[in-house]
Parts: sequence; structure tokens; C-alpha cells
Amino acid sequence: MFILLPLVLIFGGTCVFIWNQTKLAPPKEALLIKNFNEHRAAFEQLRDMLLAETNLSRVAEWGVDTRKPFFLGYPSEQNFPLNRFNKYLALLKEADGKVASRREGDPANPSILVWAWGWAGNTRHTGICWLNQEPTNQIPALDGYRSQSGYSIAFRRIDSNWFLWTDL
Repeated sequence: MFILLPLVLIFGGTCVFIWNQTKLAPPKEALLIKNFNEHRAAFEQLRDMLLAETNLSRVAEWGVDTRKPFFLGYPSEQNFPLNRFNKYLALLKEADGKVASRREGDPANPSILVWAWGWAGNTRHTGICWLNQEPTNQIPALDGYRSQSGYSIAFRRIDSNWFLWTDL
């Protein structure tokens, strides 16, 4: 019994490590752009909804994050319209997005998170956003990019005001 336990733990740990390794790498830039182009209408609807929703910070399967009054959780008709929430979820699913978010005020810089990996303070993200102004920290390609200065965001233009972003 005592000999089997370490073997089970080692095997289980190895399987979990291998499974997590497949999630470590962000999706390739070409796949992200292909998905964006195939589902552009969903991304544009999400952008328009986020621009109009000035009280919203984030929305995802887990619920909403609103500003005034502050609310974080699964919505009810009292704190966020359920039909609007369900529309966000349907569009996120269509766009293969995880979270839709916007900044407070103007510019809102609406963004759709499409990949995240990590835990707690060591999570990395990749998303697609709409920016009113050209970002100064643009990179020629997302594939293989790693920040040299720790935590910073880099952008790669898709077209017009649409950008891929990452904090890798």
C-alpha cells in the first residue's frame, strides 16, 4: 500500500503536468486572426455593447462586474438585465471569448479575452481589443513574444482599430 501511493502520486502528477503543458502556450497569432475574421460580427457587437454599457467593467460566464452600484456575481434583474447578460454570453461563445471588458470613462477600450493561463498573480493573457488611439507599444508578431520588462502589454494590429494584445 505504501509503495503504491507514491507511484500513483507520481503518475497522477505527471499526467496533470502534461495536460497543463498543452495549455501553457497561447494560441498562434494566425489562429486568433482567423477566428476574429470568421466571427468579426460577434466581436463588433460585443464592442458596441461594451461602448454603450458605461457601468459595466467585465462580463463572463461567472457573471458581471458593475461599477455603480458595485456588483460582482451572477446577475438578477435587479442588478443587470438578464437578456443583456445572455446576449453577452452568446456573443462570447460565438467569438470563442472568455471575458468581455471595458475601461471606465472614455476611451472605453473594449476588449475580449481569448486566452489566459496561470494562477493568482502569475496569470498571462491574450485578447482582442478596439482602441481609439494607436498604441505606442506595438510588436510585429505575437508568436514567440515575451516581455523584456516584466508585466507589460504589447499590441499587434489586426486591422483598422482592432488589435491583438498580450501581457506575456
